[in-house]
Amino acid sequence: MNGITKAAGISLAAVFMACSAGAASAAGTTVCYAFQDLSTGFWVAGHSAIVDTLKAGGVEVVELNGGHDANRQLEQVKDCIAQGGNGIILTADDGDSGTVVVAAAQEADVPIATFNRPPSDMSKGIIVVADNEAVARAAVDAMVAEAEKKFAATGKKLKPLILMGDLGDPNAVQRRAGFMNSVGAHPDLFEAPVEVATKWNSQVALAGLEAAMTADPSIDFIFTSSDFLFPTIQSVLEPIGKWKKAGEADHVILGGLDGDDGACKLIQDGYVDSTGVQDVYLEAELALTGIMDAIKAGDARPNAVKLDPGFALSQANYAEMGAKTWGCQVLAAK
Repeated sequence: MNGITKAAGISLAAVFMACSAGAASAAGTTVCYAFQDLSTGFWVAGHSAIVDTLKAGGVEVVELNGGHDANRQLEQVKDCIAQGGNGIILTADDGDSGTVVVAAAQEADVPIATFNRPPSDMSKGIIVVADNEAVARAAVDAMVAEAEKKFAATGKKLKPLILMGDLGDPNAVQRRAGFMNSVGAHPDLFEAPVEVATKWNSQVALAGLEAAMTADPSIDFIFTSSDFLFPTIQSVLEPIGKWKKAGEADHVILGGLDGDDGACKLIQDGYVDSTGVQDVYLEAELALTGIMDAIKAGDARPNAVKLDPGFALSQANYAEMGAKTWGCQVLAAK
């Protein structure tokens, strides 16, 4: 392995300029972008950044939507290779299927970079991923600061709950670890956490959260492993009088992870306390520069892990960090 790099913020404009400067060499270059869906703001923003930047640089882009079918995605990538694709950018459905696709590309001597969702085996390919444990812990730490205020006022331990992602996805595993590490560091502040599986599915999350809140309506600290579930949380809390702004009676301390425009708006409005921010534009840039550099260098089997360090956005630091959050940028542009 070539090592792990923690990336600082650099712009997609730089990638565009590099691609444009090398337009002659980019001519005739084909990159296949294999993804699973565009169901969340994060995936939509990442898709646009990758596809638009490559096309603007003169690269032919073949878009491959696997539709959450690992076998279909593998066949799509194999077809890309057979058709002479020069490089692949991949977002797999889970870590195991990602490992299979990365191995297939490298066996065919076609460079591959994974975007945001890493394979289980990180010894092959260019792996671009957020530091999910650290980002989740930062978000939950910001929630803990609010929990400490509540505990100081009431003297009662808080009852935490986590909406977990699909634990076949390494990102979900690390986000759960960040939550558990933060909450576990404060045994005098919290009761044992309630864990609700979501499989990254809003209907599964809805059923699980409704059951949990029915079993214990006093749950007052909820972390979702992805911001796209905030509307689901609202749909459960609002009918029972617990969708309240910070500072209001019965406010449930809420946090998430992604940094999307919905979470940004909810922080602005006072309903959500924090979110862990993945820098979608930085991650897109790291995948783009990684694959284009490998193609240019003739490196068919590159290996490097490039980490997006991320950060937490909260009501407390919004004035400073809001402008740096991709979701707030999207929101401002609407």
